[in-house]
Amino acid sequence: MSICLRRREFIATLGGAAAWPLAARAQQGDCVQRIGVLMPIPAEDQNVRDRLAAFRQALQAHGWMEGLNVEIDTRATGDRELLHQYAAELVALAPDVILAGSGLATEVLQQATHTVPIVFASTVDPARYVKSLSRPGGNITGFSNIEFDFTGKYLELLKEISPVTTRAAVLRPPGFPSQLAAIKAAAPSFHIEVSPIEMGSVAEIQRAIVKFAAEPNSGLIVTASFLATIHSKLIIDLAAHHRLPAVYPNRFHVVAGGLASYGPAFLDQFRGAADYVDRILKGAKPGDLPVQTPSRFELALNLKTARTLGLSVSRIVLLRADEVIE
Repeated sequence: MSICLRRREFIATLGGAAAWPLAARAQQGDCVQRIGVLMPIPAEDQNVRDRLAAFRQALQAHGWMEGLNVEIDTRATGDRELLHQYAAELVALAPDVILAGSGLATEVLQQATHTVPIVFASTVDPARYVKSLSRPGGNITGFSNIEFDFTGKYLELLKEISPVTTRAAVLRPPGFPSQLAAIKAAAPSFHIEVSPIEMGSVAEIQRAIVKFAAEPNSGLIVTASFLATIHSKLIIDLAAHHRLPAVYPNRFHVVAGGLASYGPAFLDQFRGAADYVDRILKGAKPGDLPVQTPSRFELALNLKTARTLGLSVSRIVLLRADEVIE
């Protein structure tokens, strides 16, 4: 057991206001733990602020207070090259653990260190970073934002909101076939023809969607990825311009004008990541902590967008929704 842990246990036995100054002094200095945070989205983005607020609140619930017994160094950017620089900076600070905000952040950190513990709060393909989901091994573990059994829900939701849809483009990042395979497997049940569109540059996304939208009864499914976040405004604007009903992976897409979203409760993911960070700071090895899959999913609808597209959302779907934007 470390000196810091022994001191924390001693401090926990102290009671009363008079003991607090002593407790504060005992938890400073060499007992301050350091957490790095790497987010692949600009720091000013509201989603980053919300997710990090949930992470910090969960840490506080475990007794970790910034400036008292823990320091948190955060780096956030949507620039891939800068993300590599930030990863190196965080590793150089010798943190006790690093929180990775996405699969991309995890990938960059994996290249930067094989020793510093890493907890990812969200990734679509955790198998890329661990030996097995139940026993990750190595220095990485965390929370997946995909449960492939639910992937068919994208098609189900699209068909419920827009019954005339018979073909759907699946926007996905290059090199992630798993989500597409699950969607294709479910497609016959909903009588929808599925076509993949790999998200690349802005121009490539524009050309692909314009071409696909030329055929009638078309819709979009946007799978979870860093690119779906970075290009969210572009995709939402294209869907609106071409009058394509679209289902997105995150609530923030719907808040920004997208039609519907279905996906994990991302704030829960970051709270769960805080639990793992707490356990690692107290001595657990990341390789012994199993990768977790989502436990709760959220359905969000934008009725203003539905009306603009001439769609009437059924009462059944409305009752299932966790959030309805008027």
